[in-house]
Amino acid sequence: MLLERGTEFTAAGDALRAAAGGRASSLLLTGPVGAGRSALLRALPGPAGGEGVRVLRAHAAPMEADFAFGVAHQLFDSLRSRVPHEESERWQDDPRLTATDRAGEGPGDAAEEWAVLEGLRSLLADIGAEAPLLILVDDLQWADTPSLRWLAHLATRPHGLRAAVVGTLRDGDPGGHRPAVLDLLDAGPRVLRPAALTPDATRTLVRERFGTPGDEEFTAACHDATGGNPLLLTSLLDRMAADGDEPTAAHAGRVYTLRPPRLTERLADCLRAQSRPVRHLAEALAALGGHAEPHLAAELAGLDPWEADGALADLHRLGLLTGPAEPRFAHRAVQDAVAASTTPDERRARHEAAVDLLHRHGAPAALIAERLVESATAPRPWAAAILREAAETALRAGDPETAARALRRALQDSPEPGPDRARLLADLAAAVRDTDAAACERHVTQAVSLLSDPTERALAALRIPPAFLGALPAPAIALLRRTAGELGPAALLKGTAREAALRLEARLRHAGREDPAELGASVLRLRRMGEEPALRSAGERELAAVLLYAAAVSGALTAAEAARLGHRILEHEPAAPDRTHSALPLVVLALCGADSVDAVSSWLSAGHRLRAPSPARGDGFPARGDGPAACAVDHAERALTLLAQGRLTQAREHAERVVVHRPGEPEGEGSAAFAVVLAAVALEVRDPAFSERVLALGGRCRAPGLVTTSMLRLLEASLEAGRGDWADALETVLSCGRQLAASGWHSSALFPWRPWAVSLHHRLGDSGAARALADEEHARAERWGAPAVLGRALRLKGRLYGGGRGEALLTEAVTVLRGSANRLELARALQELGRRLGGGPRAEAALREAGELAVACGVPRLVKRAGREELGAPGVPAAVLTPAERRVAVLVGRGLTNQSIARELGVSPRAVEKHLTNSYRKLGIKGRAELAAEQCGPALGMTG
Repeated sequence: MLLERGTEFTAAGDALRAAAGGRASSLLLTGPVGAGRSALLRALPGPAGGEGVRVLRAHAAPMEADFAFGVAHQLFDSLRSRVPHEESERWQDDPRLTATDRAGEGPGDAAEEWAVLEGLRSLLADIGAEAPLLILVDDLQWADTPSLRWLAHLATRPHGLRAAVVGTLRDGDPGGHRPAVLDLLDAGPRVLRPAALTPDATRTLVRERFGTPGDEEFTAACHDATGGNPLLLTSLLDRMAADGDEPTAAHAGRVYTLRPPRLTERLADCLRAQSRPVRHLAEALAALGGHAEPHLAAELAGLDPWEADGALADLHRLGLLTGPAEPRFAHRAVQDAVAASTTPDERRARHEAAVDLLHRHGAPAALIAERLVESATAPRPWAAAILREAAETALRAGDPETAARALRRALQDSPEPGPDRARLLADLAAAVRDTDAAACERHVTQAVSLLSDPTERALAALRIPPAFLGALPAPAIALLRRTAGELGPAALLKGTAREAALRLEARLRHAGREDPAELGASVLRLRRMGEEPALRSAGERELAAVLLYAAAVSGALTAAEAARLGHRILEHEPAAPDRTHSALPLVVLALCGADSVDAVSSWLSAGHRLRAPSPARGDGFPARGDGPAACAVDHAERALTLLAQGRLTQAREHAERVVVHRPGEPEGEGSAAFAVVLAAVALEVRDPAFSERVLALGGRCRAPGLVTTSMLRLLEASLEAGRGDWADALETVLSCGRQLAASGWHSSALFPWRPWAVSLHHRLGDSGAARALADEEHARAERWGAPAVLGRALRLKGRLYGGGRGEALLTEAVTVLRGSANRLELARALQELGRRLGGGPRAEAALREAGELAVACGVPRLVKRAGREELGAPGVPAAVLTPAERRVAVLVGRGLTNQSIARELGVSPRAVEKHLTNSYRKLGIKGRAELAAEQCGPALGMTG
């Protein structure tokens, strides 16, 4: 509370020095609620210098405002304990002081009042003769009138007084408008307004409260949520520290929603002391959601324009409001304080009136819905339509939680069974499908039972998440099958009904993908659709995507055929930013497996450009545009395409963002899909800690399905191999392979279990089994035809065979992989070939190219030779590190510590640590000593 208060302490010190020289002066500290005026007063004389100074203190209170000269008596009483007993005895019964007991607040006789005031002044002059006086009065707006007149009298007659008077006055309080207070202000005290704390002060407070520097996102949120108000800031930090929260970015959102009880009580006391117009306007704003246009708030409060303007100005001066055009509470705790200062009946009546007022004035549906949801208002005939409209808006904005709240309230007001209730249930299912799949299925089942039209029943059933990479529960499959049977085949239908039938067929065919017979039927269905199946409608594209995936996992198509169909689907599919519940991720998987990712990358980039930039909400997600599920899908697809290009660093960065947006997500189809992507990245990155995190997340999937369990088991095997448990790892891989084969899934591109098994057999010394599997992998790779898969198979065989045959296989692998998008696979083949060649210009060229490619892919230490790891390139390109990482690396090279670097760059030490960790991983080094080594200077683009 005392940070950045040097100006105020200096002013107090100047006043004390003037008092010591025989010149009395007055200083007034003003400001809104929580500005720290009282804390400043308590700290005086503090740095101002209090040696040899006698301090008199008083704290005015509303309950004592009628006690004449109450503040004056507090001041003299506070001095008695601080002076020698003999001196106190001399003046405590002084007639000049006891005369105040007979004085009243009425006008009385002017001469008599003058005599009392002058008598007290002369008593102060006598006491001050011994030592300078510092007179401190807190909350002058509540002081009794005679004491205020006396303080004004002192200010107008300073000569001969060795006293400095410092008082505090709260802005906006009704007591501050009393004539006696205005007279005191007219006496000319020096007025200071302690400023709001700066971001630097906020960082200091965070560090003091938590004992560690806070993340930059956390401290920025603290400053933004409180506006630098010391009371708000310290209250929030104290509560978070007491709750055991850490000052990390993950807790930044909580700053906006936390409502400390002590803060609420303090603000409620402040509101109770305000005038009727101020209280009523605050209550109206609370009923309107904490913000509203001034004329609406005034109408709801029952105030005329003059009263409303004055009340609004007072609330602003109190610091309880921000935003002049559309006033809003400075913090959510203010709304709680309004509630605490009113009765439940008053709040209920005000909410009822607010809802009707907003509807009458044509307010946005979202605002009316918010009021309906948060108050127990009586049902209204127009409420269901408003709530549904608000829910649709929230869903489009990527805010399913708000949509779900609105729809639940609409259902409360629509108890009668029928189509209207069914539609609300179907909408609610769509709102919760990302967070509570079981509730979604329950709502859909209820909705279908209330509908009689087959098309409407089918559309409701399609609200169940598609589970394109997970497994649908049996009841959900049964419901889809039943509604599809009622609707009939798509060939006999038109319009919406045909679309619904196509989408139902897609869902049901995909649900049977783990059955070899169903998988074969899907492949046959695709072939019957011809070389160029119709892709005009979303339903046609969804079905084609499902059938493409079935053909890809079974190996029934070639990579060229899969790529051709996948590209056609993308050409016809708009690049929408939200693909959460579409079949498009299946197309992305197929194209990545086909080593045809250029079209995918450009298509994803087009969709990303359509994302609406939006400010963050308190929870860290966008306030409009895409929700966390849509963002996670986007990052997952980008991670897959980057992985297919061998760009491990960038792929991991996007995979980490998936975890940020969907941490743990135990419910919904997305959990399985994201686990697949994370496991694929982890298999290539081979970071045990990252792999363990992915397995932990995957273990919480609601319905993983074969693709998810297969990828997670391969990841388990990689960890077992990393621990040296070769036999256990091999058994895990072979078991996974048997399960995939039993389901008819023979794809070498999407499920690389054979390459792992080949390597493990070879490590265990079983060359025969390794070569047999390598031959099988090679044969399947040739049939599929994707350069990345075929080149990998050739490299594996080349590793198993010695002499000229092995060299020829590796040479062929390099040739094939030059036509692949996967630069990392090419680097691996070049590395194997360079080692096999042993020496000479050709080997040097292969290793050098391998090193350059490995660095670009984020694996700079891939190449090893002569027992010593080498980059295989003259330097690490500057593009490997981001500009921020390079700046940090430069300062490390200069010998600066993390704290010094943080100060130099104006960031948190945690941000420096993050940049260093990323740099170590990208460069394949162990710590700052290697980063600072001389040979890294030109590699990182360092110049000094």
